[in-house]
Parts: sequence; structure tokens; C-alpha cells
Amino acid sequence: MIQKETLVLALFSAVLIGCVAAELPILLALAVGYGIFFAYAAGRGFAFRSILKMSAHGALKAKNILISFLLIGMLTALWRAAGTIPVVVCFAADFLRPSVMLLMAFLLNCLVSFLTGTAFGTAATMGVICMTMAQAMGCSPVLTGGAILSGVYFGDRMSPVSTSALLVAELTGTNIFDNIRLMFASALIPFAASCVFYTAAGFLSPTTPAAGMDIRALFLGAFRLGLLPVLPAAVILLLSLFRVPVKRAMSASILTAVLVCLFWQNITPPALIRLLFFGFLSPDPALAPMINGGGIQSMLNVGAIICISSSFSGIFEGTGLLTHLKETAASLGRRTSPFAAALLASVAASAVACNQTLAILLTHQVCANAEPDRQRFALFLENTAVVTAPLIPWSIACAVPLDSAGAPSAAVLAACYLYLLPLWRLLVQGQRTHDVPAAG
Repeated sequence: MIQKETLVLALFSAVLIGCVAAELPILLALAVGYGIFFAYAAGRGFAFRSILKMSAHGALKAKNILISFLLIGMLTALWRAAGTIPVVVCFAADFLRPSVMLLMAFLLNCLVSFLTGTAFGTAATMGVICMTMAQAMGCSPVLTGGAILSGVYFGDRMSPVSTSALLVAELTGTNIFDNIRLMFASALIPFAASCVFYTAAGFLSPTTPAAGMDIRALFLGAFRLGLLPVLPAAVILLLSLFRVPVKRAMSASILTAVLVCLFWQNITPPALIRLLFFGFLSPDPALAPMINGGGIQSMLNVGAIICISSSFSGIFEGTGLLTHLKETAASLGRRTSPFAAALLASVAASAVACNQTLAILLTHQVCANAEPDRQRFALFLENTAVVTAPLIPWSIACAVPLDSAGAPSAAVLAACYLYLLPLWRLLVQGQRTHDVPAAG
């Protein structure tokens, strides 16, 4: 049976990689994959009704995360329309100087990704600005792209409104705010080392003064700026500090943003309803690449990936298809460390899955038996699958942010934070017995 299971998984991997190579949608690969796993279960003697029940059981586990995704879609559209993101971008752009350009590209993308919880959205806003400024200053596009890629996944990993952080919390049955606290602690040393690297690289790289890029003037033509647009972000950060459940915190931020949109940005109610569903669309073509996005529609693709992938998990559990891999991961964890097993599994899952969401789900499925402590396992997923997926050049987790920012593919080599974090945790947790870290 092990040989048959291996062939089934190899066929699914080939379909995924083939779709990425042919630039076909990941959803198509997942649909074909569902057919493969359905056929496997049927070949094992399971009735069609039983297989459908397995699929439904797995998909139903995703209902809470799908609700969160719905709120995130509305939130990210409203933060754009309310001027929240434009105000943050304008404030951050004032700090861009030649000698510290690489460091600021890293830090500013960390800030925006933490506030918005999206790597893709950050790359298309602050990433574009940083790359444009860096090119004008003569900075290396490889180093700048690496700093941007590192920064956008810093926040994607541990923002209270990050889909990956919410997914990990849901899968492991842990509290997202406890996870964030531990993620901050475990990332301190890699973060500091990354800052040192980009500072040194900035001072050692030749740069030239650049003409001012008046970001504020661009945004002033479309938004009323000031302090009020910051309120939606301040609300969710404040409520997060008081450990208010994330759905309530997002709902409060949404309500605040709606009020800012209506009474500060003077957006009409019909237009507000449209952008909730379809995202914010700027009429200014100069601003569109930096600010367009969000909305419920933006969550449909990732939501569909979650649903189909979760249905996989139901079939995996019902048929025992991953039993051998789970036993192998558990055995590896005993011989080395549970974290080492999770790291190896995440690299393989990221290379095969070609996207972050499925990599997280596969790593969770394979390594669940390697680490029984849920809190510790949640941290393992955050320090492996979440940050290894962007290191795979053919994965959309890597390609989309780099393409959005206009960075070359080779920039993945300079994304030092994404390398340092798992390697540092591997060094710290390389012993067979260890505790959840309280500090870096």
C-alpha cells in the first residue's frame, strides 16, 4: 500500500508542478488532485457516499477561517478607501534615504505588512514605492527585492489580520494572540540580524541622490489625509493588545473604516457597498498599481484553495493515505527534533504545493504526530511553512510579490530574514527536548 500511496502523491505533485510551469491556475491543479484522491479512495473500496462525507467533513473544518477571510477582504478594501494605507505609505516614504534605503525597504514593508496582514498587498504598495526609489538611487535591485520580500512576509507571518496566521491558529486550535506573542519572541534575533545585514549592505553599496518622489501629492489628489484615516488601524491594534477575539476586532475596525469612508472621504453608500465586494479601484491610473485591491472578491481564490485542500484532509484521514508520511515525520522528529522534521516537510510541501496556503495545510497534515503540543506546533508551522514557501522561486508566494514590486527573481537570494528565521529556530530547537521559546 505504501507504494501505491507514494504513486498517488507523486502524481498529485506532478500535476501541481505542471500547472505552475504552464502558468495554469492552482485551483485547476487542486481540482484534478481531488479527482486523484477520490479515485484512490474508491480503489480502496470506499463507497462514493463515504468519500463525499470525508470530503465534507474536511471542508467543514474550514468554516471559521472562511468567515475570517470574508472579514479580511472587507477590511483591506475599506483601509484603502478610508485612506488608512495611503497615510501609512506617505508617512513611511519620508524616511527613504540612499544610505539606509535597503534597511528602510525592509522595515517599511515589515510595518505595512503587519498593519495589513498581506504580503501581496504590501508588495504592490510599499514594495513598488521602495523599488522605485531604490532604482532612482542606484541600489541593487537584487538586494532591494530581497529586503522587500523579507519585509512583506514579516507581517504576513504574525499580523492579527493575516490569513496565514489565522489559518495556523485554526488548524492547531490555538489562540492567535498567544501565537503572535511567541512569534515576536522567536523572531527577535533573525530580525535584528536582518537589520544589520541590510544596514551594512546599504552602506557598502554605491548609491546616488535621487529626485524626490512626491508620494503625498499623488495621494492628496484622491484622498483626504490626516489623523482620522489612521483610526481603523489603531482600533484593531488596540483591541489586539487587550486580546479581544480577532473577528470582533476586525468587525470594530470595519465599522470605524466605514464611518471614515462616509464622513471623511465622502464616499457614497452605493460606492461603499460595491468596494466591499469588489475591492477599492482608484480612478487615477498612477495610483492604481499601489492602492487597488481588497474586497470579498479578493478572498475567493484563497477561500476556494482552503475549501478544496480541507476536503483533501478529510480523505487523507478517512483513508490513511498520509499515515506512512506521518510515521516517517514522527520518527525523524524523535531522531533529530520535531522542528527539524517540520522544516524538512515544509520545504518539500512548499516546493510541491507552489503556494503558501497549501504548504501550511500539507505540513500540518504530515507533521501533526511529530509534535503533540498544539502551541509548540503552531509556532513550528509559523517558523517553517509560512516562511519557506516564499523561498521557492516557482511558488506564487515568491513570484507574485517580486513581480508586483518589479524585482528580479534572483532577489529571493537576498531575502535573508526568510532564511535566518527557520535556521535560527533549528539551531535553538535542535535538541530533542525543548520548551516553547519565551525570547529570541
